[in-house]
Order: sequence, then structure tokens, then C-alpha cells
Amino acid sequence: MLIHTWFINKEGAMKSHQQDVVIIGGGMVGAATAIGIAQLGLSVTLVEAYQVKEYEENQPLDVRVSAISVASEQLLDKLGALSSLLSMRNVAYKGLETWELDGFITQFHSDQIGATHLGHIVENRLVQLSLWQEFTKYDNLRLCCPNKVASLNYCEQGIEVTLESGEQISAHLLVGADGANSQVRQWANIGITGWNYGQSAMLINIETECDEQDVTWQQFTPKGPRSLLPLPGKNASLVWYDEASRIAQLSGLNNLALAEQIRAHFPARLDPNFTVLDKGSFPLTRRHAQQYYKDNLVILGDAAHTINPLAGQGVNLGFKDVAALIETIEAALNQKPDEQEQELQEVEPWWSNKVLKGYQSKRYKDNQLMMSTMDLFYASFSNDLLPLKLMRNCALKLANIDSPIKKQVLKYAMGLKS
Repeated sequence: MLIHTWFINKEGAMKSHQQDVVIIGGGMVGAATAIGIAQLGLSVTLVEAYQVKEYEENQPLDVRVSAISVASEQLLDKLGALSSLLSMRNVAYKGLETWELDGFITQFHSDQIGATHLGHIVENRLVQLSLWQEFTKYDNLRLCCPNKVASLNYCEQGIEVTLESGEQISAHLLVGADGANSQVRQWANIGITGWNYGQSAMLINIETECDEQDVTWQQFTPKGPRSLLPLPGKNASLVWYDEASRIAQLSGLNNLALAEQIRAHFPARLDPNFTVLDKGSFPLTRRHAQQYYKDNLVILGDAAHTINPLAGQGVNLGFKDVAALIETIEAALNQKPDEQEQELQEVEPWWSNKVLKGYQSKRYKDNQLMMSTMDLFYASFSNDLLPLKLMRNCALKLANIDSPIKKQVLKYAMGLKS
């Protein structure tokens, strides 16, 4: 794995130097941003606190997995990471099914639009690793790991980043891809709106007697959904949404006792012959930054928005942010003065507020729409009033009718524009 070797001058002090871009956070979104910007020819330093663990085929499956959409796959392919990712553990899923009451189900399948699959379910760490493996191909990309930010300050060149190692880097653009509690966002004094849902989600890896599956499903209950995501081999990931106190109680159970609770509360379509292997949990929160940029600074991914994970769109929205930022910077780099005019128009610097506002314009409303849609689902299915329950189940049944609208919804879920 690539680890940056620090540049030290003759006096033994850390060297200060200029970069075009400094990215804080080397997770899936930050790593993808680093490669995309390096491909544009700009110099990039990526700062990350923790090394990613190397891949071994016999490693236990991580509990943190993502359903990577087709659009995200296209971005990973452009960045050179897809082939490496698909050489590691993954499952291509073809079907997506949602219901509350038996007989009122919405089923999506890749065959309905002539696609080979809807996406891949992959461990988050492996997505990150496949991107990190690409870093060595770019002389203009530096990885500073393990390292953390000590301070941020504006300077003549843009923003100066001082690391805990003592190194100082000045950059035209600082990118915050440092997660929901973003240090970059807080330093820039960018406000957020949002709330805690008062619920948590429990992730449970199980070993099954069934061969590898290709359908992910979700049943709504008044307490929250119960979901299954297929994993490689005879494995699956269960997601149990419930009140925070209930998830805390379940987390304290041993694996055998937890398995009994799953059998009692998950739908009957789950094969009861399974073994719990691992578990984890996290609180459900909704956060949306009031803006995505300030002078010489942008935020993206979870630093800009955290969404209810009902539809598994969190990392896919982050990858859409990455694609939009790269596209925006590339367009700014390629702009030329209008030679038709008597006076040449000034070319806008690629790190200017006008350019960064263009990135925000591409992503803010789309992220807001997806977040609001998930909130609507969450609120409507959490209500156990009989009239509303009948209405939403009829809506699910109607949504299952094969139609052009259903095909468009399916393409949107895959991250495709049309």
C-alpha cells in the first residue's frame, strides 16, 4: 500500500509546498475525487488518518456494505478502479423488492429495462481499496497517511493546511470529504439543517444454507424496515431498523439469541437456517449543509449530506457529487476567452466561487430531492393508521404494474439520467 514519505529539509523541519488541491478524507468519496482531479493534470494531496486494510479472500466479511449503482460503477470504471473491485468479493444484484403486506409488493428487475444488473453489493472497504490501488499511477497525486489536520488558515495562494506531522501545504482548493462530522465544513462555518430520526439501524452478517442470491428485498413495518442484501457465497447482510433503545438491546445479545430474534421478527421469506456471524449498528440521522462551497473550498459526500439509508443511496449520491465536481473543474480548465469579442473576456479560475457555485447547482437540488423522498417513505410507512396503510399498500401494488414510469424510476435508482 502506498504511504507518503515525508519531505524533510536539511534542518529537519517539514517542508512547506504548494498543491493545486488538498483533499481531507481518503474514504470512498475522497479517494475517487483525488483520482478524478489527478486525471485532469492538477497536483493533489490526499490526507487520511487510517490505512485501508489489504484484501485477503478468506477474511471475514465486513458489516459495512454498499449497493453500488450502475452510475457509480461507470464512475469507478472511468477512474480505473472497477476491474480491481470486481476481482474481489462482490455480488451483482438483479432484483429489488419492497412490500408491507403480503400480496402488495413492488418488484423491480434488470430485465425490465434490458440491463444485466441493477448494481453490485460490495464491502465499503473494498471500494476504498480498489481506488487506493490506483494512486501509484499518478505522479501528481500524493497520499499523506496516516496523518490528520492540525489547523486550516487562509493564505495568499488559497488555504494553508497544517498537518499533525508539521507539514504545511497551501492549495488553491480544499476539498472536504471527511464525513458527517466534517472538520472542513465546521472550519468553514457552513451550517447544516437536519434532525435525528430517533432510530438506529443494525447490520447483521449471516451465513445461510442458500446459494448466492441476486435479489435485495425490504419489508416495511411500523417500527422500521427489515431488509436483506445478498453477499458473496452463502452469505447475506440483514438490516434491522428500529427504535434506538431496541437496537441497543439487540446489540447486547449473543449471536444465538440475536438469531432467534431475527427469526421472530423478519419476514418468512428469510430462510430460518442461518447463523449470525457479525453485527454492528449506527444511529439514523439526516443532515444537509446549507451550501457546498465557500472561498477556495468545497464539501461533498457525507460532509455535505447524510441521508436515511432506506434506499441505500448514500455512497451513490457521494459518487454523483464526485462526478459533478470533476466535470465542473474540467469545464473551467478548458474554457477559452471569446476571441469574437473586441475585448477578450477574463477566464474564470477553476477554483473561483463562480465555478464552485456551478458544482453546487448540479448537486444541491438532486440531493435534496432524494433526501426528501426518503423522508416521505420513512414518515408514511411509520404510520400505522389503517386508511393510510391501505392507501400505501395499494400504491405499492399499482407501482408494480409494468409501465414507462416504472422503467424511469428503475433507471433513476440505478443513477442513470434516462
